[in-house]
Amino acid sequence: MNKLQRLLQSKILILTICAAGIGGTFQYGYNISIINAPTSYIQTFMNETWLERRGVPLESNMILLLWSFTVSAYPLGGLTGAVVAGPMAIMLGRKMSLLLNNIFVIIAAVLSGFSRMAKSFEMIMLSRFFTGVNAGVSMNIQPMYLAESAPKKLRGAVALTSASFTALGLVLGQVVGLRELLGGEESWPFLLASNVVPALIQLTALPWFPESPRYLLIDRGDKESCISALQKLRGNSDLSAELEEMLAEQAAVKGQRAKNPWELFKNPALRWQLMSIIVLSSAMQLCGNDSMYFYAAYVFQEAGIPQDKIPYVVIGTGSCELITSVTCNMIIDYAGRRPLLLGGYIFMAGWAIVFMVALSQQTQISWMPYLSMACIFAYILSFGIGPAGVTGVLPTEVFDQMSRPAAYMICGSLLWFNLFLVGTAFPFIVKSLAHFCYIPFLVVCICTALYVGFFLPETKGKSFLEISEEFKKRNFKAQTHAVFYKGPEEIKSTVL
Repeated sequence: MNKLQRLLQSKILILTICAAGIGGTFQYGYNISIINAPTSYIQTFMNETWLERRGVPLESNMILLLWSFTVSAYPLGGLTGAVVAGPMAIMLGRKMSLLLNNIFVIIAAVLSGFSRMAKSFEMIMLSRFFTGVNAGVSMNIQPMYLAESAPKKLRGAVALTSASFTALGLVLGQVVGLRELLGGEESWPFLLASNVVPALIQLTALPWFPESPRYLLIDRGDKESCISALQKLRGNSDLSAELEEMLAEQAAVKGQRAKNPWELFKNPALRWQLMSIIVLSSAMQLCGNDSMYFYAAYVFQEAGIPQDKIPYVVIGTGSCELITSVTCNMIIDYAGRRPLLLGGYIFMAGWAIVFMVALSQQTQISWMPYLSMACIFAYILSFGIGPAGVTGVLPTEVFDQMSRPAAYMICGSLLWFNLFLVGTAFPFIVKSLAHFCYIPFLVVCICTALYVGFFLPETKGKSFLEISEEFKKRNFKAQTHAVFYKGPEEIKSTVL
């Protein structure tokens, strides 16, 4: 409770979280969901536009192909954003990168907003690409910025707000996409362009808040600006211990430059950190949570919910993710990272089995559709309570200041590549395995739970240097017992 009181006292920190989140990971969730409502309208627009240009309508296969290009442009842009996020964070700083990132959304909003007037569906495809770039950058830089700005005891909760804003964006996108609001046939260009509103809010609010204190001190060597930023973020708290910890980290990385992603793979001192973020970042998309939304409408229809009411029920699935991410946000610094990840993947594995059994008996037993519906909500709840948020926190905690941007580049690239992979492969998996299509996701959940249980150390309440020391013991475990081990001289220059 004392931690919560300290968080409430630090108004600047709370406002910084909101300013970073509304134009950051909020956009990722929002832009994933707003494209669903106008799908049929955009496909009709594509056909009508083609008919005007060529005099012949598009075949159904060509419409699906053009739509698949439109959908695929988002993860492709996200992958591009993840790759440029690292250099942006190093050269421009965390805060300035988030601010400049809004340019991509503004371009996207202009393209989509005027696409129907210009009679160009290509503008929608390009718009989705720029929207993806924005999401790719924010998904990497926002958790980095917030975790570096947070006090040690609240680091997990503050960084985890990135997942809460993603879920909030998802829900609001579903709400705004209702027919009664902007999801109608005449208003879909305004729906796609509505993502400019969060961007403008961030451009107005975020400049008033400080840059990451760690970036100012360790990357730029500006101690005065670091102290000023800390004073704004912490209020009247004693800063001596936190500043001492930062100065120790600065001394540890003195003379080093920011690393490139390929350098992390070559460095034996980062072996277990890299393995951990690769496993967890890949599992986040390969666990099948997003595919649950694919089945949602079908399962709800089988449960007897009227077709025109299904969009309202689907909002409930997004609300589940929001509720659990907020809950996880409140308990992460009490429960720890490992229990939330482990529990999330174990529960998801259990619900995957029940879901497949329920799907296979959907037409045989009258109450099975209701069990399937319960499984969808339970699966999303299990994902939200751990994997959805904790995964984004770990790269900040397990890598030092010089390696962190490169680590997020790797995480982000894996996230977006696997999002594209699952989106492309899942229809074929459904066709091949039918009701047992969740077997691959079940395997991923079990393997990830085993990895977390056996290999991932707890980082709760530890300083970055303490976490580095723990991983250092794991990375150099073999050398510790070697005959020719020369002592600290061999590892003096390594941070992790």
